[in-house]
Amino acid sequence: MPAYHSLILADVELWLLAEKAIYWPARRALLVADIHFGKAAAFRALGQPVPHGTTAGNIARLDSLLARYDCQEIIFLGDFLHAPESRAPLTLDTLERWREHQAHLRLLLIRGNHDRRAGDPPTALGIDVVGEPLELDGLSLQHEPDPHPRLPVLAGHIHPAFRLQGRGCQALRLPCFCLENDEVLILPAFGDFTGGHLLAPDPARRIFVVGDGGIWPLR
Repeated sequence: MPAYHSLILADVELWLLAEKAIYWPARRALLVADIHFGKAAAFRALGQPVPHGTTAGNIARLDSLLARYDCQEIIFLGDFLHAPESRAPLTLDTLERWREHQAHLRLLLIRGNHDRRAGDPPTALGIDVVGEPLELDGLSLQHEPDPHPRLPVLAGHIHPAFRLQGRGCQALRLPCFCLENDEVLILPAFGDFTGGHLLAPDPARRIFVVGDGGIWPLR
């Protein structure tokens, strides 16, 4: 079962990971889109009965990737915090304790639509925050998956998913990476409790579905 799929984009090698992130070997960087820290806390603040522990689960999966790959930075492609209500004391305390444990890492956030509403992360987290697009080593790093006039794009925002149809009435909906027109690579949402936007089959799209610890390119 393949744990990653190597993809070359504008002479840059990227590893699409089964854990819904990208490893960029040349930069020793982990790229994550739409982690939505504090989403469950925001829903609970509105009186919705949703599960606890999503922040801790997201952090555990980040730590697992950091233990497996040689990383010096994490680049968040937007939507770090979900909403103003995500600034619950328990959520922020969990993030600050994690940051102390990973103090050697550079953290970079490209503002997404939820970041503009939630506000930038607390300064105690030591995250560099920039607007989009960020042009870096021949790629355009963004939150919105809009084409760039000159560079291939890495983005998030839409939480892509794809429906696999089997024989009879069998069907499976899985998160996926989507490469549009060999120009815009859209990452699946990394965060728990984020949902997904179902993509239709399209000849201009290359789909890489993830699930059960593996990643598979679809024909």
